[in-house]
Amino acid sequence: PTLLMGGTIPMLTQALARSLDDATRFHAYVYGLNTVGAFAGALAAGFVLIPQLGLVGVMRAMGAVNLAAGALFVWLGRRGGAVAVTGAPAGLRRPAGFRLCAAVALLTGFAMMAVQTTLIRLGGLSFGSSPFTFSMVVAVFVLCIALGSLAVSAFSRIPPALVLVNQLALAALLGLLFSRLPEAPYWAHLMRSWFRDTDAAFPAFYLTGFLGVLLFVGPPVILSGASLPLLFHHLRRQMGELGAVAGSLYSWNTVGSLLGALLGGYALLFWLDLHHVYALAMGAVLVSAALLARVLFPSSRLAVAGLLVLALAAGALLPAWEPQLLSSGLFRFRSRHAAVEGGIEAFLAWRRQVWQIDFYDDDPTASVAVLAPMPAPPQPDRSILVNGKADGAVAGDYPTMALAGLVPALLSEAPRRAFVIGYGTGVTAGELAALEEVEQVVVAEISPGVIEAAPLFDFANFGASDHPKVEIVRSDAYRALLRSPGTWDVIVSEPSNPWVAGVEMLFSREFLEAARDRLTPGGVYAQWFHQYETDAKVVELVLRTYASVFERVSVWYTMSADLILLGFGDGVRALDVARLEQRAGRPDFAAGLTRAGVTSFGALLAHELLPVGVLHAARPSGPLHTLLHPRLTYAAGRAFFRGGAGELPFTGAGAAAEVGQRNALLRRHAERSGGALPPAVRAEVAAKACQYRTRLCATLLADWWREAPESEAFQAAFAAARRTPGAAETLTLATLSLLAELLPGTEAGGRGPVGPGWARRATNAFQQYYQHAAPFAPGHLLALWDRCRAPQGNPAACEQGAARARQLLAGNGGAAP
Repeated sequence: PTLLMGGTIPMLTQALARSLDDATRFHAYVYGLNTVGAFAGALAAGFVLIPQLGLVGVMRAMGAVNLAAGALFVWLGRRGGAVAVTGAPAGLRRPAGFRLCAAVALLTGFAMMAVQTTLIRLGGLSFGSSPFTFSMVVAVFVLCIALGSLAVSAFSRIPPALVLVNQLALAALLGLLFSRLPEAPYWAHLMRSWFRDTDAAFPAFYLTGFLGVLLFVGPPVILSGASLPLLFHHLRRQMGELGAVAGSLYSWNTVGSLLGALLGGYALLFWLDLHHVYALAMGAVLVSAALLARVLFPSSRLAVAGLLVLALAAGALLPAWEPQLLSSGLFRFRSRHAAVEGGIEAFLAWRRQVWQIDFYDDDPTASVAVLAPMPAPPQPDRSILVNGKADGAVAGDYPTMALAGLVPALLSEAPRRAFVIGYGTGVTAGELAALEEVEQVVVAEISPGVIEAAPLFDFANFGASDHPKVEIVRSDAYRALLRSPGTWDVIVSEPSNPWVAGVEMLFSREFLEAARDRLTPGGVYAQWFHQYETDAKVVELVLRTYASVFERVSVWYTMSADLILLGFGDGVRALDVARLEQRAGRPDFAAGLTRAGVTSFGALLAHELLPVGVLHAARPSGPLHTLLHPRLTYAAGRAFFRGGAGELPFTGAGAAAEVGQRNALLRRHAERSGGALPPAVRAEVAAKACQYRTRLCATLLADWWREAPESEAFQAAFAAARRTPGAAETLTLATLSLLAELLPGTEAGGRGPVGPGWARRATNAFQQYYQHAAPFAPGHLLALWDRCRAPQGNPAACEQGAARARQLLAGNGGAAP
């Protein structure tokens, strides 16, 4: 289909042109309108069609569009006849200078595709590397190319030297842009601060971003769009077939675009950075101008030599782009960052005071930076950023990175072989390699820059970059996993966020099926996910897709909003608390858990949020995320724009609550201790929960308070919990009293009538604070509504609230009343 598409413009040029005098106008008009269609297609596909229809649906829809266009051409062909172009020489011949003009078309295609891939990367560093950003930048390019071509179609007379002037102006404008392009993250952040974090602002934000990119980079791209029609105009009188002229130039330009994508967008970035590629593109335009000068003015050898010297200077003399700006990640801030108020130089000065860049590289897949805090802390610390987004910090993210490996290894039958997706800081690979049972850790890392920077993190990961057990494979995870021999006891997937283009594949049903099929029977697949900068629908989509592949699933947390989704091969030993406690007590596991901040077995089990079987018992229904319908990346991109928090689905009713009460590991551990954990263990569990999950902490403390309100151990734990930053407002005796009324073991009838406001708060608490480790009693909530007494003027308040509560307890979810 793409081959056939390439013949459209030459055929239409040949078919529509009536004479050589109007050939340029028709060719430019056809080329421009075709590119206008490409502009509309780029926006429609990226923002509407793929999210709504999926890849197969879009292919079918566009097939129907082409069939309709074909039918229209058949109808037009029957109405008219063949028209000979007057004034054209007979036969096909190659005029003098054609090769040089073909080289100009090739160099222009190479240069502009290299510029486009560079600006797509800069767009990702400025707006975030989402498919929306990709579509926006591509749409700007194709629209400007269309405008350039349509501008040529409007000329009544085209001077012979205009094609050379156009190339010189294109090179000049690209040169003027060079020093301003690295400022794009700064200006994009200022623009982002104009918009609220709402769905309604999403299209307005990207429309404004589109217009900003259009104004900023549009002029040179418009000139590039005029290049092919002007070359066509120069050659049209010297070749017998206008279609042959258009087809030849179009094909050479496309070959140049191919080289620009392969070399400028990929291969050269193994050795060069983005500013080098951009400078090379400028040089290619200057060389094309020198070739045109040679064609138009054969005796102008001095001008040709000068242009070639300028082309060499472009690559040698232009300065590097400022990595502090490129790696700033300002797109993560939705309100205006205080450091940008003084301008770019003030922002740069602040960045240099706060962060030291130890490594920066624009590689073929990503822009990778390693930052160290300034001034240097007592304990070494570094962070890795990929495309401007932090993907791991040694100090701040160590618990997540360590537990992502340790928890599945603990729950697996025997973690001899481990496969890790994404190297990052290497902490996960290092923690797995530190376990005595582990014999091999294979890490799939797609980014050469991340691999090159790996030794910088050896201080924190047992020297993982050179560890004898660790093998780093430079490959995308899909291919590396499919090509790996044998099966794996532990597979850990730690990609970036799913709104990042390409990452969504690792959350797809097809990839999860491939991973499941490569697990040993007692193996565990662990998938990192997040609850920050997302929403409940995205979380449910991820969980639903996960549950459609793995028959046994549990969900743990590592830190505040970081989750580990666990899929089991058979899960036979996943509920064997005695075995887990014995394994967690081994010196290698105990040391790793301690490094992750987990100092007791009970505190570890408190990290479990959805026990094995709960998710399936809840019977999640709805669409899945697949390779052919990548719903997740678009839903996650919109949720990232809003920047909210994604709640886990409510599973505190019906079969899900029954399974959770039966399978919750912390409850099973307590049952082995006679029904209640010792006070010292309870204090450790509460302290760990209060550190990261205030609601979990409140429910566990309420359960303890219900049993022993006067206990000195409880009082000390409660006081310590309230000292946790941000917890004092939630952790009050009033909150604990409300939660205690919902816990089993208290009197269901209560102490007297309550108002509908109190009963609604209890219903909200039942939904928001429900924990399978300390489950609420549904009968207690209904008893509260039985005691409800409506105020005068609103007699139906209690009846309506009770109906909503019954709906919640029936497992229908929805927002609490």
